Amino acid sequence: MQEWLSLLILAVVQGVTEWLPISSSGHLVLVEWLINYDASLELEVALHLGTLMAMFVYFGKDIMDILEDFLKGNWKSDSGRMGWLIIVATLPAVFAGYFFYDFFEQTFSDKGSLVLGFAITAVFLVIASLDFKHHRTSIRFSDALILGGVQAISILPSISRSGATIAAALLLGLPEKTAVRFSFLMAIPALLGAGMLALNRATLPASFIVPTLISFATALLVVHVLYTSLLRDKKNLRWFALYSFILAVAILMWLLFF
Repeated sequence: MQEWLSLLILAVVQGVTEWLPISSSGHLVLVEWLINYDASLELEVALHLGTLMAMFVYFGKDIMDILEDFLKGNWKSDSGRMGWLIIVATLPAVFAGYFFYDFFEQTFSDKGSLVLGFAITAVFLVIASLDFKHHRTSIRFSDALILGGVQAISILPSISRSGATIAAALLLGLPEKTAVRFSFLMAIPALLGAGMLALNRATLPASFIVPTLISFATALLVVHVLYTSLLRDKKNLRWFALYSFILAVAILMWLLFF
């Protein structure tokens, strides 16, 4: 019973936090610590696959349009161009994951890094919520490369991938909806690649099907709320920043005094 309760808690946490700008990896480390449960690599892969499936479902039409135009060579269309932008944005994460995998893996066991990561996320979100005028609506290839670099840095635990990339996109002058959509789409190949790499080292047992489905359903609901409501106004990022800052302070106090 305790095992299933732990799996349920982690599945919900992963589903809720994967696409919120508050770091799913940081929350998984924190919750595992709080409930005294050491999640296996197989479980983490399964839960991430669940949230990734939610993205395939929610942006299914966009993904099919991108693949169709890209594979047909219609690179001047919006969808074909988006395919190239996503490829460019993925390159930094591929580089970082290939050359610095062991370093990133070690940081996940350091609870002190959670404090820094959540604090950095809070600062990112506050800055991005300020009133900067939008200069354009289209994404340049230089923007995609910058956002890819930000995504690579956010591999570190408790630095929110979605929070960092959305914030960076807003600071580059892109409107909220464009920033959120591209942040979510550019995450797909990076997360898919990370999942495939992890699967080379692990086999997923059948008992993880239910936690994966819970993670999927929760993430699908969260993505819909984020995309249609919460992140349509960048000022709402301040609430996530406040939450991340409070969490960073709370973890720091715990580490210092308990």
